[in-house]
Amino acid sequence: QTNKMTKAELISLISQQTNVGRPQVEAAIEGFFDVIKTSLTQGETIYLRGFGNFQNKKRAKRLARNVRKNTTFEVEAYEYPSFKPSKLFVEKVKNERKE
Repeated sequence: QTNKMTKAELISLISQQTNVGRPQVEAAIEGFFDVIKTSLTQGETIYLRGFGNFQNKKRAKRLARNVRKNTTFEVEAYEYPSFKPSKLFVEKVKNERKE
């Protein structure tokens, strides 16, 4: 089973580790998410050295198939948000998660 951390748990953990009040940490986290969403919506990439990139990826126009009706239809090209971890981040997870 995969362990999952909620936003509330993340805020509490950061608050404890930094001795910053929960409301301030929550405002900072919400602000961080808002900046990422706004930047990606405007087509910008966010590069965080040692952590990774938040960027838009492009999906090309393609034909898809409705198997129930046995018909094909065209799906337009679109962009979607993506996170690509840095090599340092990938190596850290790889080395510390060996079981």
